Amino acid sequence: MAGDGYGPRSVVTGGPVELVVLWAGFPLLGAGAGGLLALVAGWVAGLPWAPLQWLFNLLDRLPEQQAIAGTAAVGTVAGLVIAGVGTVERLVVTVDAAQVRLRRAGRDRDVARAETRVVFLDDGNLVLLDADGAELVRESTDLPATRLAAAFRTHGWAWADGDPHRSAYRLWVPDLPGLPAGADALLRARDRAMQRDRRDDARELRRELGRIGVVLRDEGKRQYWRLTGRAVSPGPEESTSAERGPDGR
Repeated sequence: MAGDGYGPRSVVTGGPVELVVLWAGFPLLGAGAGGLLALVAGWVAGLPWAPLQWLFNLLDRLPEQQAIAGTAAVGTVAGLVIAGVGTVERLVVTVDAAQVRLRRAGRDRDVARAETRVVFLDDGNLVLLDADGAELVRESTDLPATRLAAAFRTHGWAWADGDPHRSAYRLWVPDLPGLPAGADALLRARDRAMQRDRRDDARELRRELGRIGVVLRDEGKRQYWRLTGRAVSPGPEESTSAERGPDGR
């Protein structure tokens, strides 16, 4: 816990252990994998179905020590690149009585406690909901639930051990009634993006659905949805039967 002009605050990060794993573990793992690749190059080159035959043939023709040194160096560089990306993408959560600040990739996002009804972890995502059940934040994280819960609860935030609206979600299928106008088309587009592993497109389409009051959760590549308290009403031909959350919203 730290303090500043705004009062005490709690900072939750992966800490120095995570940095050691990133900057020592990944380069060592990369070096080991590279060296092993050189040692098995001859065997792999003899497999007619193996991909990248030209690469394994090239490694097999090199002197063993030279091949091991070269592939280990490449593996080390790859490990350092992964460590750099992992360091930049780490989520840092800073909580005080008035707001939470989420920092990732050098960018800060502040959310006021007054706007937030509940905070919880959902399948590896830190989620903040407002009073209407809409998502203010959904950030992927591997930070420990116990540390996050302690940080939020220490400063008076409402922390839940799971999604309070979990029972309200329905499996999306095309042309399902009850959705706001335009939501089905967005869900179709997002389904295509997910099938093609276009994560940025899927993330943007999630935001678009949130703007019309549709909240999503994914299980594999299946989409489940619920409506928020301020969802745009369906048309007359689309009378909604969406289940509300446990608080009746």
